[in-house]
Amino acid sequence: MNAVGIDVSKEKSTVAILSPQGIVVASPYDVPHTDSSLKELASTIKKLRGETRVVMEATGNYYEPIARFLHEQGIFVSVVNPILISDFGGNTLRKPKTDKKDAVKLAMYTLTYWLDLRRYEPIEDLRKSLKMLNRQYQFAIKQQTMMNNNLISQLDLTFPGINKLFTSPARAQDGHLKWVDFVLEFPHRDSVAKLSPSIFKKKYQRWCEKNGYYYHSSKADKIHEFAREAVNAVPADGAFILIITQAATTLNALAENANALHNEMKRIAEMLPEYDTVMELYGVGDKTGPQLMAEIGDTRRFHNRRAVTAYFGYDSENDDSGQKVSKSNPITKKGASALRRTLFTIMIALIQKQPVDNPVYQFLDKKRSEGKHYYCYMTAAANKFLRIYYAKVNEVLNAQSSG
Repeated sequence: MNAVGIDVSKEKSTVAILSPQGIVVASPYDVPHTDSSLKELASTIKKLRGETRVVMEATGNYYEPIARFLHEQGIFVSVVNPILISDFGGNTLRKPKTDKKDAVKLAMYTLTYWLDLRRYEPIEDLRKSLKMLNRQYQFAIKQQTMMNNNLISQLDLTFPGINKLFTSPARAQDGHLKWVDFVLEFPHRDSVAKLSPSIFKKKYQRWCEKNGYYYHSSKADKIHEFAREAVNAVPADGAFILIITQAATTLNALAENANALHNEMKRIAEMLPEYDTVMELYGVGDKTGPQLMAEIGDTRRFHNRRAVTAYFGYDSENDDSGQKVSKSNPITKKGASALRRTLFTIMIALIQKQPVDNPVYQFLDKKRSEGKHYYCYMTAAANKFLRIYYAKVNEVLNAQSSG
């Protein structure tokens, strides 16, 4: 019985090997992340007498190549949530933090929870790609939102409020918003107001045709009237025009990037067996469907429906001590925040559509009618949705594997 703790970092891993009673089989040593070094590590582990188990933390993307390599060598590998390792005290009040100490701590954790360790299974390439794309998509959306707010802030000086006149959704082929393309052509209120209504309408019509947008004469009149009434804070100076056009160009580039990532996510999601089942769930849309599939992954890796809600931080935890009894049990939030944001979006869609025959909405509305706090009933409904998702998707995947 051998416990191998591997503390993974970016370019190397620190390995410690213990046997029962904490006997040191191998003092902590570093292993570079090279093919030859990992082969030597695998050989060393295989030569150990008795059953051997390897434990490492789920540290971003660093652990994945090491865990996959050792798994392919037929070695038992378990990847553990870092929170569990952090909470594992090691019977000391001091909290030393070095790679060697961490490797020993992982080995001690292995011995303590030997029977509870779950074998690591590499994520399918399609699911891995989908999850990585979703993380990049979430990052792209954050950048896009920041630049969107920046552009609106700059327009408050040159053409305040112009963005509110356009309600068109993002263009499917590239993700562009009509108002952003508009301010690229008309970055200052003077670029509209100083033109006569007829000349502006002709120029606006040519612009719509060139950029693939619908043209409405009444819309052109409304824009021209708005521009004549708008009050700018700075003149139509070259520097200010440059700031607007550069911000709009950058925002369009970010929109194109996010749109390309989303299209690729959708393409990969459609290749997975549960796609149709997920898209049939009420409230799931063209964007949220692939995001759900990316973050939840293969539902068969969870042993029951409670495990999936706990994994993503949607389970509550009690906080009672002595005569103190907690009246509210907040969720742990010890999971993927990206999934919680996606589920929150779906709950908002349910509130807007109010499908009275939908079980998730019925549950949400019941909690709301009981006077529960907004986040309380939204979280409870998201928890119920997640359990329904788990049951339906699990049924599809199990049927596929048995068939």
